[in-house]
Amino acid sequence: MSQGPRSGLTAVSAALLAMSRHLEVRDVLKTIVASARELLDAEYAALGVPDDHGGFAQFVVDGVSDEQWKAIGPLPRQHGILAAMLQKAEPERLADVREDPRFEGWPDAHPDMSDFLGLPIRYGDETLGALFLANKKCVKPQGGCGFTEDDEDLLALLAQHAAIALTNARLYERSRELTIAEERSRLAHELHDAVSQKLFSLRLTAQAAAALVDRDPSRAKGELQQVAALAAEAADELRAAVVELRPAALDEDGLVATLRTHTQVLHRAHSARVTFESNGVRALPASQEEAMLRVAQEALHNALRHSEAGHVAVVLDKRGAGAVLRVSDDGAGFDPHAIRQAGRHLGLVSMRDRADGVGGRLTVASEPGKGTTIEMEVPGG
Repeated sequence: MSQGPRSGLTAVSAALLAMSRHLEVRDVLKTIVASARELLDAEYAALGVPDDHGGFAQFVVDGVSDEQWKAIGPLPRQHGILAAMLQKAEPERLADVREDPRFEGWPDAHPDMSDFLGLPIRYGDETLGALFLANKKCVKPQGGCGFTEDDEDLLALLAQHAAIALTNARLYERSRELTIAEERSRLAHELHDAVSQKLFSLRLTAQAAAALVDRDPSRAKGELQQVAALAAEAADELRAAVVELRPAALDEDGLVATLRTHTQVLHRAHSARVTFESNGVRALPASQEEAMLRVAQEALHNALRHSEAGHVAVVLDKRGAGAVLRVSDDGAGFDPHAIRQAGRHLGLVSMRDRADGVGGRLTVASEPGKGTTIEMEVPGG
């Protein structure tokens, strides 16, 4: 008996720590469900986050295989016992959910469930979701529920902390969305300023060339050459801005696929050859993947805009539990010390800040006439 409370406390502590480690909403939901199922020794667990249209915006399950889940079909609606938990904000503990008058049946591929424990996850007056478990792995009392009052209290404690973890994750994602929106606004403003100036100069130069065609063809030719140069610069500005404004598909595709797509876009948009290679890199923590993507974008931007390179190579390699990114070009190169002295950082400060912010390291190797290699290493998770 003396081991029970300690082992129970250890399990609760492990569950709470697991929830606090994640910042992405989806990861938090999965952790809550897995922790609840393990903590209460249930066969099945699920958590539904309601939307505003009578359905669920997200629905996470544990104990059901991917094949089973696909066979079950569309997400459930807010009806029956699920609706009762969301509307009344009270726990439900049932000996057999199938005998409850609110029960409306299962889809064909749905696993059969009997004893049931569910309760809402609430933060203040807001119901964030419904958490429920089924089929306690124990000998049930005759006609009774396998889940006990102690189980209900334990799940209520878990739900309180789940509400905090879920709220924090939502705030984090909202903050990130605002940061992205601000960055896009800044880029749009820079695009407007840069391209507007180029187009204004282009217009004036074209007018000057038109006026000189008849009386000074030689000068008109020079003006037209300037028109071509200005048009090329404006096109470069547009290409760079469009690439930078493209939404990164890290959440859906991961770092490797996102970098591959990004380099393919740049290869089509520029005269330089842009290649990508990846070797054995697995998923990294989200913050590290985002930092590596941004460093790669900045390094590629520098190489394509300033180095006059014929080939820019992006390589992503596994290194221990982490990864190392290299962006190398065969362009003009530069003296890193002279660049620092002159205050022209080519984004190096920003790249170093991104690397430092995720516990990584950035190195720059370059010489005039010998190209540039920027390398970023991150520790993984």
